[in-house]
Amino acid sequence: MKIALIGATGFIGSRILTELVSRGHAVTAIVRNPDKVPALDGVAAVKGDIFDKDGLATLLAGHEAVISSVHYLASDPDALLGAVKQSGAKRYLVVGGAGSLEVAPGVKLVDTPEFPAIYLDEARKGGAYLDLLKQETALDWTFLSPSAIIAPGERTGRFRLGLDELLIDGNGDSRISAEDYAIALVDELEKPAHSRKRFTVGY
Repeated sequence: MKIALIGATGFIGSRILTELVSRGHAVTAIVRNPDKVPALDGVAAVKGDIFDKDGLATLLAGHEAVISSVHYLASDPDALLGAVKQSGAKRYLVVGGAGSLEVAPGVKLVDTPEFPAIYLDEARKGGAYLDLLKQETALDWTFLSPSAIIAPGERTGRFRLGLDELLIDGNGDSRISAEDYAIALVDELEKPAHSRKRFTVGY
């Protein structure tokens, strides 16, 4: 497929880029600094401004799907979503956060005392973006939340999927490698199973 990846040089975005390329997809990597995009077959690096709705929509046009991997505090939800809709892309996959996942009925991870204060604003804005997507009926969107801890690691291909509840393993940990997160996202791209839904991935 021809995919537009916004934020292709970030921590998670770079893993998604690698996964897309390994499966033979053609990727337009939309970033602030194209020089930071690795020289890979099938990848075109393009400079883009995610606050410029019309300019971004032009860059996204002609792609079968758009993947956004950007910090919520460093983006404008209305401009980003508006650009995707304006572009005519058929699908929109969003790198989400774990904060909006439930740890008990009606209790989100972001609202627990243990949630790190340094990530509160980003997590709350991510949850607000998910709420915005849930009101969207014209666009075929998917929001993938990682486990509570996502870090560089192995590409194992062995993980579990869930919906709105935080996944916790037998040791009481909630984690996923960025590499396995990328597998789950690209799997969803290739074989859609969570249209207009949020889902999560963890060990």
